[in-house]
Amino acid sequence: MKEVRTLYVDSGEDGVRLDRWFKRRWPHLNHIQIQKLARSGQIRVDGGRAKPDTRLAAGAQVRVPPLPDAPPPRDKGTLDPREIAFAKSLVLYEDDEVLALNKPAGLAVQGGTKTSKHIDRLLSAWGEGLERPRLVHRLDRDTSGVLVLGKSPGAAAKLAGAFAKRRAQKTYWALVAGFPKPGEGVLDLPLAKKGVGDREMVQPADLSDPKAEPAQTEFVTLSRAGDRVAWMALYPHTGRTHQLRAHMLAMGHPILGDPKYGTEASAELSGGLKLQLHARRLVLAHPSRGQLVLEAPLSPEMKAGFQRFGFEEHEANPDPFRKTRR
Repeated sequence: MKEVRTLYVDSGEDGVRLDRWFKRRWPHLNHIQIQKLARSGQIRVDGGRAKPDTRLAAGAQVRVPPLPDAPPPRDKGTLDPREIAFAKSLVLYEDDEVLALNKPAGLAVQGGTKTSKHIDRLLSAWGEGLERPRLVHRLDRDTSGVLVLGKSPGAAAKLAGAFAKRRAQKTYWALVAGFPKPGEGVLDLPLAKKGVGDREMVQPADLSDPKAEPAQTEFVTLSRAGDRVAWMALYPHTGRTHQLRAHMLAMGHPILGDPKYGTEASAELSGGLKLQLHARRLVLAHPSRGQLVLEAPLSPEMKAGFQRFGFEEHEANPDPFRKTRR
């Protein structure tokens, strides 16, 4: 982009940081580039200088200077027809503003030094630049289920806001070791990250710990296979890393198939099963109209667990937390 433009902040972007506003529109820009443009006064908000962490108000005018062009896509990152077909096969729902995918277990949401296959790369199937869908929340690599994205900067801002303000109603299904008592309730237990890299875990912590973050998980037991295994619905009121896995371990009922937050007893019960955690249902406001109710069918990994312990998905209340949401 070689000309100066003035753009207006969308109503759904009220409160978003200036640097993130730029990144949503021009993902190829890095933080240092945005900082330099702001520091030199080339980026202005309502006629005045602004810092990268300035919070924008709906309707504000942003002066956008000439920006470097996005680099041409590398051949290594180009999707082949099979990858495009695979990406499209994951679609649960799509319109002009929202894209919802059924993320498979084992596929990371974003890449890293040892991760070349991930959802973020597959989003090239929808285009690049402003056409590329934007992530607004995350799922663990081994968790399957509903993943929602925004197809425009404004839609992404509104969807991300729903998660940030805890207005997204999330229902996960999990198979856990043992028979939880009580069968329903809320676990309010702060968590803190410990360790480094692949050895990083989250653990219960006192709020006096500077690394501790508040974490709340609501739970309901849907069914059980004797005293061995329970099928549970989990509703994370907060979105901490590995929150559900760490909270269930702290309750003494680790999720089956979890190599990181399991016990010897849960490993024996798992018997080769993959992580039995599935983002089943997501309810949140559509960016411009009505409400989205998104459901993901069981993954092959979860189906294996259901078959082993005799659970039938049609037996569950689709919204077991309805009474607490009134």
